[in-house]
Amino acid sequence: MKKLVLESKHIEKGAKMMPFAGFNMPVRYTSDKAEHFAVREGVGVFDISHMGEFLIEGESALALIQYITSNDASKLKDGDIQYSCFPNETGGIVDDLLVYRLADKKYMLVVNAANIDKDWAWVEKYNQEFKADISNKSDDYSLLAVQGPDAIKVINELCDKDLSGLKYYTFTHCNVEGYKDVMISATGYTGSGGFEVYLENSQAEKVWDSLFKVGEKHNIQAIGLGARDTLRLEKGYCLYGNDIDDKISPIEAGLSWICKFDVDFVNSKFLKEQKEKGVEKKLIGLKVLDRGVARHGYKVFDESEEIGVVTSGTISPSLGYGIAMAYLNANVAKVGNKFLIEVRNKMLQAEVVKFPFLK
Repeated sequence: MKKLVLESKHIEKGAKMMPFAGFNMPVRYTSDKAEHFAVREGVGVFDISHMGEFLIEGESALALIQYITSNDASKLKDGDIQYSCFPNETGGIVDDLLVYRLADKKYMLVVNAANIDKDWAWVEKYNQEFKADISNKSDDYSLLAVQGPDAIKVINELCDKDLSGLKYYTFTHCNVEGYKDVMISATGYTGSGGFEVYLENSQAEKVWDSLFKVGEKHNIQAIGLGARDTLRLEKGYCLYGNDIDDKISPIEAGLSWICKFDVDFVNSKFLKEQKEKGVEKKLIGLKVLDRGVARHGYKVFDESEEIGVVTSGTISPSLGYGIAMAYLNANVAKVGNKFLIEVRNKMLQAEVVKFPFLK
């Protein structure tokens, strides 16, 4: 199991550590609910250094990215970021990812921790044809997510320039604690605004300490994986391995908006046909009307007929009731329709609602 550079810092703060995606990760420091509201209402810091980073450079860098990802990276300008996915050849998703345009002919792909090795093999496989300059930098970087409405107050005290005007899904560089050209992006997985800070491993400890020093007056909190999951779920963000995987297509997952079919990419013909003809199942949101928690793998019924399965579920801290993401038969997956979720030996009533759960 890999260790985070900041593991000792998490333990000092009382983190409960557990294995996740091959890393020893902080799950919580106080309680999931308290940490959830710290981000929704103030500012919290996540150590997400387990994420993977690949550099793609050279004359054929864009051509490679255009073929292995579903979105259109040619529209990116320097400083732009794009959400995308790696489609596989069988109709599923290898991974979802972010594409950063660092400069002309230079890009960075940010991938999920559990998929780093699989994703790198995927990039290498197709690069045999394109021959771009590729390098796996996943072990070289630490990544801190500073999230919440007060994140800008902390970041602006840390940086040597004002980032108030940094647009969502763009990035810039600034000097932080004497470190030059630290990359900071206006991205996150919480739906509460904020930034992600890319650091060389040698910079991580000093910047972590500085974040908590300047953020003390804003009641900054360290946040674990538990709250990260409830935060993303309230906004209807997919989690790889739960809501999307190598057997679920981006069309079924409601991600057709990141599939640009004027570009030829892996399996684009199949996915275009699927979008045009429609899908048999689709990802929807469920509001649980009865008391109880719908978990991953729980079955969904229309009376006695099984019509789907829950992929993610929790009690929403912000809303105070159960929410779930599920794949249902497309012909019945209409907003307002009510179904039953089998939770242990009980049937809980649930209603189809639009994403996001938290507006």
